[in-house]
Amino acid sequence: MAEIFIAAYDASPASQRALDFAVKEAKQLDATVLVVHILEWLPYTFLSVKELEERHKRRYSEMDRAKKELLDPLLQNLKDSGVNIELMASYGQVTETLLEVIKQKNAAQLFLGRTGQSGLTKLVFGSVVSNMAQVSPVPCTIVP
Repeated sequence: MAEIFIAAYDASPASQRALDFAVKEAKQLDATVLVVHILEWLPYTFLSVKELEERHKRRYSEMDRAKKELLDPLLQNLKDSGVNIELMASYGQVTETLLEVIKQKNAAQLFLGRTGQSGLTKLVFGSVVSNMAQVSPVPCTIVP
C-alpha cells in the first residue's frame, strides 16, 4: 500500500508551495497526496435552535462551495502530475482536524506552508504550523 502524504491547503501561496513540494516528493516515492482543506468551525456557546439550523445550513453550503471553487479546480490542475491526488474538505479547529486526519489515514508525512506571521499575531492567535510541528505524530515538512 502506498504511503499517504497530507498537504494542508488553504489556497494561500504558502500552502500552494507546500502542496507543490508534497507532489514532488510523492512522485519520487510513489506516494498518494491527500490535500486537506479545513474550514475553521468555531463553537458558539449561546445559539437558539433556529440559529443552529441556519449555521448548519451555512456549513454545508460553505463545504460545497469550497469543493466546487477550490478543490475541484485544484484537482484539474494536478491531474497530469503523475501522482495519485485525493481531496478532503472538513470543518473544525485546524490543528485538531489535521491530527484526526493523520491518524485516520495513517499518513506518513504532513506538508505545511509557512506564512511568516508577525511575532505579535503568532503570540496572540498561535500558529497552525507551530502547533503541528510540536504535536504531529508524523514528520512535518514546513515549506517557506
